[in-house]
Amino acid sequence: MAFDEEIKEELEEEAAEAEETVEETAEATEKEENADNAAEENTQSEEEKLKAELADSKDKYLRLMAEYDNFRKRSAKERLDISASVKADTLSDILPVLDNFERALGTETQDEAYKQGIEMIFKQFSDALTKLGIEAIDPVGEVFDPNIANAVNQIEDPELGENVVAQVFQKGYRIGDKVIRYAMVVVANP
Repeated sequence: MAFDEEIKEELEEEAAEAEETVEETAEATEKEENADNAAEENTQSEEEKLKAELADSKDKYLRLMAEYDNFRKRSAKERLDISASVKADTLSDILPVLDNFERALGTETQDEAYKQGIEMIFKQFSDALTKLGIEAIDPVGEVFDPNIANAVNQIEDPELGENVVAQVFQKGYRIGDKVIRYAMVVVANP
């Protein structure tokens, strides 16, 4: 029986050692799990920080692109406006020359070559204005529109309707919708 007791004691010792090993293993596993969880939490928090930074950078980029696009459109519009204004200013200085050519065309002359020369110059001048997008305002026979003409006189004429332009003293000119010079007209039956 002593032999059985020795085996029993050895088994108990081995069981105690096994129990200690299991406890140590459990503690080591728990420490590893805690370390893994902490590392995972750090990784997740770093990942969340990076995602937030990325979203912030993306937002700044989109705002910057929108701001640049608006600037580009505004600059293009300003260039077009400036171009039209420069054309209008230049043309307003040149229009008296065109008016004098028209008067010269209406003057009687004996020299046909001279008259042809004036007609050719006037046509060339008119073609150049047309290429620049400038058109004459000649509202004879139309209802008076104060947006394109100035009434400098009025007459009574039973043949014309009410507020109809009877005569144009001076042609007006415009570029697109912008009036460069208003036509000076006589209005019938105001």
